[in-house]
Amino acid sequence: LIVIYECMLIPSWDIWMFGTCVFPEPTQVRLVNGSSRCSGRIEVHHNQRWGTVCDDGWDLADAEVVCRQLGCGTAVSAPGKAMFGQGHDPVWLDEVNCMGTEGAITECNLKRWGDHNCKHDEDASVVCSDPTELRLVNGPNRCAGRVEVLHHEQWGTVCDNDWGMKHAKVVCRQLGCGAPIYAPGWARFGRGYDPIWLEKVTCSGTESALSECTVQSWGQHSCHHGEDASVVCTDPTEVRLVNGSNHCSGRVEVLHNQRWGSVCDDGWDLNDAEVVCRQLGCGTAIWAPSAARFGQGYEPIWLDDVNCTGSEAALSECRARPWGVSNCNHKEDAGVVCIGIFFLNGIIHYSN
Repeated sequence: LIVIYECMLIPSWDIWMFGTCVFPEPTQVRLVNGSSRCSGRIEVHHNQRWGTVCDDGWDLADAEVVCRQLGCGTAVSAPGKAMFGQGHDPVWLDEVNCMGTEGAITECNLKRWGDHNCKHDEDASVVCSDPTELRLVNGPNRCAGRVEVLHHEQWGTVCDNDWGMKHAKVVCRQLGCGAPIYAPGWARFGRGYDPIWLEKVTCSGTESALSECTVQSWGQHSCHHGEDASVVCTDPTEVRLVNGSNHCSGRVEVLHNQRWGSVCDDGWDLNDAEVVCRQLGCGTAIWAPSAARFGQGYEPIWLDDVNCTGSEAALSECRARPWGVSNCNHKEDAGVVCIGIFFLNGIIHYSN
């Protein structure tokens, strides 16, 4: 079978080989000269050098993608004219045009790397809503426990007044955990000893971080530590891809009972692969190979009949048989190939 893809073929990119098709890795992005890691001049990494982005056409939709890629909440502004100072390295990107829904800036329409008509006084910037640092403590894993937030370089608790599942949904989402199960109050995971930072937090449940919810002034409350709020989320299954060209391609393996094992290819499709790529931060899925395309595993077959819609944040949110229940052998091990960019013209062929 000959499969034809349109590939981004730019020899100077950081690239990896799959068959005879060449794909770049997802591009690293950072914000510099701002007040936090979530604001500043945008810089992208290419050819082992950081460089800037020109502000031609730069807008809030472009900034939204950068904020999402950095895990920095929503975009507040997209200033140009070197608002956070001029860069000194190459201007790598110009005329970036995002819809705002992309998972990485390299999935947007843009000129070829280094092709621009700009100077550094046109460097683009981004300001995102910096999510409050958050953790769950005293629980059985990182996705369950007493809610603590960081303020003035000190961790403190959240009062359980009006605390509920909408709040838990936001906390679980911000921590990269699975779905919320429970939002207990009354210090279910023990009393804290540090300040009570927040009370009467109001969330709709759609926010990407607790900092996007409505809160009273920090430190103002009428609570005691016997009212500390908690959250219990499902803990996403750890996932890895092995035997591929890099961490974004290979045989799917999941961790269960402290052992890595494979996934059966029964019903395995691009929706399932999309979830794996998202969970690994590897952009979008381009292939969901079956029949042990990346070699046979030797450990347990942990999952079978996986059925994702493609919108889940982790494989653990998808429907599947109970752990370890399968009618498969390792000749049916499932694989995934992800890519973090869009395709351009230039036809490449590879065989399967």
